Amino acid sequence: MGTSVFFNPECSNCRTAAAILEARGVDADYIRYLETSPTRADLEDVLVKLGTDDPRDIIRAKEPVYAELGLDGADRDQLLDAMAANPILIQRPIVIHGDRAVVARPPERLLELLDHTQE
Repeated sequence: MGTSVFFNPECSNCRTAAAILEARGVDADYIRYLETSPTRADLEDVLVKLGTDDPRDIIRAKEPVYAELGLDGADRDQLLDAMAANPILIQRPIVIHGDRAVVARPPERLLELLDHTQE
């Protein structure tokens, strides 16, 4: 079962999540999403794996660009387009394990994902 992580090496939560995965012996693909922006289709896939249809579940509303773009009243399509164009808006870390995903904030939330998929 493949594991990938939307990862920012400057983020302490991302580094902690990576350490948890390493301690569990999980070989993960670390996607540096700030360098290679996920497509809108990638974001849609993440939402499905998170079990939600709401992009607000993976958006960083406290980022300055969120206010600059006036996203408070944005609809679903506008939010997805904004995240694809401005990946800094994407919550981190997002850990994808097989056909499920979790926003690992706090990083220990990924343990629920790993434990669930081992059942």
